[in-house]
Amino acid sequence: MQSPQAAQNVDPSTAKMTRLYYLDWLRVVAILGVFLYHSVHAFDLTDWHIKNAEQSELITVFLLFVSPWGMPFFFLIAGTGTWFALRHRTARQYARERFQRLLIPFIFGCLLLTPLMLYFEWMHKVQTAVLNVSFWEFVGSRSMPISCQIFGWAGYHLWFLGFLFSFSLLTLAIFLWFRGEKGQQVAAWLAGLCEHRGGILLGVIPLLLIQLALRPFFPEGEHNWADFCFLMGFFVLGYLLYSDERFMAAIRRDWRLMFPVAVITTMIGMALIIFVDGYDWLARPDLPQFYLLWGLVVVNGWCWVVCVLFMGMRFLDFTNRWLQYGQEAILPFFVFHQPVIMVIAFFVVQWDADILPKLLVVVSSSFVVTAGIYELIVRHSHWLRVMFGMKSQPRAASLPVGDRRNQAHAR
Repeated sequence: MQSPQAAQNVDPSTAKMTRLYYLDWLRVVAILGVFLYHSVHAFDLTDWHIKNAEQSELITVFLLFVSPWGMPFFFLIAGTGTWFALRHRTARQYARERFQRLLIPFIFGCLLLTPLMLYFEWMHKVQTAVLNVSFWEFVGSRSMPISCQIFGWAGYHLWFLGFLFSFSLLTLAIFLWFRGEKGQQVAAWLAGLCEHRGGILLGVIPLLLIQLALRPFFPEGEHNWADFCFLMGFFVLGYLLYSDERFMAAIRRDWRLMFPVAVITTMIGMALIIFVDGYDWLARPDLPQFYLLWGLVVVNGWCWVVCVLFMGMRFLDFTNRWLQYGQEAILPFFVFHQPVIMVIAFFVVQWDADILPKLLVVVSSSFVVTAGIYELIVRHSHWLRVMFGMKSQPRAASLPVGDRRNQAHAR
């Protein structure tokens, strides 16, 4: 990533650029986090496509800890990429690039991988007596939603690409406005508010408004309109955070405040869910506890996102060959990881073994197979690289540092 040098009242379109490697690292780490999240899903207490007979409360607690901020962080990082991309692209160029890098991989992944995931989910549910229907009856029972949930219906985990493509187009007019004189004035005013200690906490206000206004209408299910608008809020905030250096200064100053708030809200949320069945409140808009718990989720998510962003700024602002390799691999790795996990988990959960060896086999073998698909097949195939929005030829992993600094990368 690249950022303008710290300067107030400087036109962002002319500010000098310096690459921020920590944003590249955070994107790679986020993909690995999504992989780990999905690879342990067969062993937690929540519902998933493939489930082990023995399930772990400890894994469930881990997933509950990550859930409020994991995907919001992903979309915030994507929003930062949009800010950098629009610095040297026209609106038409940006839209065409989003089509190539997001929509084409989504469509390709749906056509190639969704039938496989459907088949293994059906076989597992038939074997475990959850279902007693034919494969085609199972397929026919999945009625197509006429909403943003269509992305998850069509592509399982690829809903992320569908959401991100939609956000990229829906927010384009807003971002172009922020590039204008009035938009810059508004961004500068918001950055001025964040100059006060604790000011970065103000980012939680629009997120609370979105969540509490929409969630009562969509209390159940995943990837609904409440999720869509809430995650788009993080996407927009990611764009804004890099429009003025004072936002970054506020994060560096206020992380000491955000961290204890994140920890405390995590502890309160976990206690409510574990000891008083608070999980049921999340689907009960008729209860005041519904608003309390969702408010905690929003505050917790924003605080953890800011803290993780700070940790990246503090510890990951460097480059090496692994980063260069990882940047190119993350999209095909993301697309292939869940079907690989589902296929491997389908067989492993049938073993007569304890949960720990099963878990280790699923995580380790899924990583090796997914990485192998990228390295041995996708990376060296011209047409597959095109399907994943990659450059036509593999990028050299040992470029001189000076050359790497000048590479365009905003995704």
